[in-house]
Amino acid sequence: MSEKNRAGKRTARERLADEREKQKAAERRRRTLIVASSVVCVLGLAAVIGVVAANSGKDDSSDKAGPVVAPSGAQGEDALAIPVGKDGAKSTLTVWEDFRCPACKAFEAAYRPTIHELTDAGKLRVEYHLATLIDGNMGGSGSRNAANAAACAQTAGKFPAYHDVLYENQPEETDDAFAENSKLIGLAAKVDGLDTPAFRTCVEDGTHNSWVEKSDQAFQNGHFGGTPTVLFNGKNIYADQSMTPAKLKQMVEEADKG
Repeated sequence: MSEKNRAGKRTARERLADEREKQKAAERRRRTLIVASSVVCVLGLAAVIGVVAANSGKDDSSDKAGPVVAPSGAQGEDALAIPVGKDGAKSTLTVWEDFRCPACKAFEAAYRPTIHELTDAGKLRVEYHLATLIDGNMGGSGSRNAANAAACAQTAGKFPAYHDVLYENQPEETDDAFAENSKLIGLAAKVDGLDTPAFRTCVEDGTHNSWVEKSDQAFQNGHFGGTPTVLFNGKNIYADQSMTPAKLKQMVEEADKG
């Protein structure tokens, strides 16, 4: 091997090592920003955001992308939002999430009971947008595959329950367990009536993979700082670091009264 090639390989290894160190440092900083009452995952370092933007959603082992197939009932621009709750609700919560993201799981644990209460009462409508941030950051395809499975569950009319099951069974961030379709299908057994031949085929074929990739591109185009990004009637509620489930409920109740 020529000295030039050896030098080139050393340089590439050094760049990779530097990038990994940057990602690890950014991850530590991100986790310090997770507040028990108002959890948020922020990737504020420009270097990490650059890596995410360049790599998010990529999977070198994946098949060529198929046609963009939105799940049944998806709404909004390019049918990228999965709605939960009453269409006529006066309050809308827009959630950008990644099923591999530990901060998203923490947000769910803190806010889920309140969100369920308000959507069940017809006072709040939630629009879920799926991203593949962790695939781009950590490598793998679990974010994408889990999002595809969630879209399959939406088509089956079981999205809210399966959404919760995915977070309740989220693997460690560095464990790409959701990349395995067998894992995602196995979790469907926890949702009554979801584990059907149609759902299995949808998951195994990656029916909504291109739709997920389009959703992730919209996330990148939005220049959000990380996942979860949560907007209340269009305003990022994490601009208010004092946000709590109780405060969110109060805001929804006040909007409902008009």
